[in-house]
Amino acid sequence: MNLLLELSQRVDSHYGPQLAGPIETRLDALIARLFNGVTLEARIAAPNAYVFTWTWGEALLRIDTAPLHHDLATFPNHLHDAQGRLHHDPLTHCGAAPWDNLAAVVEALIADPLLETHFCGALP
Repeated sequence: MNLLLELSQRVDSHYGPQLAGPIETRLDALIARLFNGVTLEARIAAPNAYVFTWTWGEALLRIDTAPLHHDLATFPNHLHDAQGRLHHDPLTHCGAAPWDNLAAVVEALIADPLLETHFCGALP
C-alpha cells in the first residue's frame, strides 16, 4: 500500500473527530484540515526525509529535514516558526517511523497550532 494513503487512513481513524473534512491524498503529500483551523501538509519520502508544513490563520510554520543547519541539536530536522525564525525540532525524530512523527505533529497542532507551549515563551 502507498505510504501516504496508509498514513491518511490512520489519521482519519485516530483523529476523525478533530478533522474538519476528509483528508486529501496527493501524489507526494497528504493534506489534513483540523477542526481548529489548521491545514497540515505532510510530505514523507522516508523516515529521514520529510516536511510538515502547516498554516493557522496567517501563520505558516514548517518542520523539515533539509540538512542545512548543523548547529541545531536536532540536526537535520528543524522548525521554521511563524516569524521565520529557525529552532530545534520539538516534535519529530529523524529516522522514526513516519506514523510516529505524523501523529506527534497532529497531536501538537490540535493542542497548540503555533507550538508556543513547546518553547515556554522563550524562543531562542
